[in-house]
Amino acid sequence: MEYLKGRANDLVIACLLLVGLLYIFFNSTPTGTHLLFQLQAKNTRPSIVSGSNATEYRDELEEALAKASRPNKTVIITMVNEAYVEGDKPMLDLFLDGFWLGEDTRTLVDNLLLVAIDQMAFERCLFLRLHCYKLQTENDLAGEKVYMSQDFINMMWRRTLFLGDVLERGYSFIFTDTDVIWLRDPFPRLSPEDTIDLQISNDRFNGDEWSQANPINTGFYMVRSNDKTVALFREWYQRKNASLGLKEQDVLDRMMHEGVFAQLGLRVSFLETALFSGFCEDSRDVRVVSTVHANCCRTIKAKVADLTKVVHDWKRFKSSPPLANDTAPFAWSRHSACEESWHY
Repeated sequence: MEYLKGRANDLVIACLLLVGLLYIFFNSTPTGTHLLFQLQAKNTRPSIVSGSNATEYRDELEEALAKASRPNKTVIITMVNEAYVEGDKPMLDLFLDGFWLGEDTRTLVDNLLLVAIDQMAFERCLFLRLHCYKLQTENDLAGEKVYMSQDFINMMWRRTLFLGDVLERGYSFIFTDTDVIWLRDPFPRLSPEDTIDLQISNDRFNGDEWSQANPINTGFYMVRSNDKTVALFREWYQRKNASLGLKEQDVLDRMMHEGVFAQLGLRVSFLETALFSGFCEDSRDVRVVSTVHANCCRTIKAKVADLTKVVHDWKRFKSSPPLANDTAPFAWSRHSACEESWHY
């Protein structure tokens, strides 16, 4: 009888131990997994976590900028929609090829923030594991926006508003269109002086980096965040409704010639096309050029065709660079697709 009582007590103790172990198991879910369940329930995104300390951001844009920023709070920004991520060879893939094939450009992807203006572009960005931000827009800006169509103009103005917001948050940036191929790290070729507020590319360069007679192009430019540049972008966007039929670049050019740059005390440098070139005016020296922009071109299809030639030309140069006394110097392929794009 005593033996049976002892076995019964052992059984009770064993059951209690089993219950205790099960309780500990089901209530000791790893912290990260438990946090994930909470975030999924709340449909929120986590803050950056470093060790046990979480960094709080006021919104998703602030988080995206912080992740992509260089130590001096400078980011590289490009903007894409569905038209730039679809097809057999999307424009975005070609853009990223430049970073992969260029000189000292691969690590710059860590500082690249891709701003998506529709869901397809955003999902493609996430798939490529880039720094991504989904921009909310009032109008439907998905699909190709043909140069100077009203949708194209609306997209350019939405871009200007967004970039002004970035400046107001204290971030300087290089803005680059996605139809710009980066062949070399442009930072060493841009002035490091804090006193230069805006450095902007040109369709054609007149030989004077301080001349406001240069025809500016907003497809590539660097802006330092300060009170002057914030004021510039505010006034620039405020002119939107009074500038019907004009793209933002035309309005900025008009402001420059009206003396707004001088009134704001801005120092503006105009980038020479030998270093920051485009289809309007090719760089004369492939040994120094940093970027090639598919400007003077009307459609994405034509841009992709001729930028693909640029990539092939670059590979040709890298495999067999011309000698200084070469009688047959390097020459870019003709931008025939872009030339023909204006005929239809």
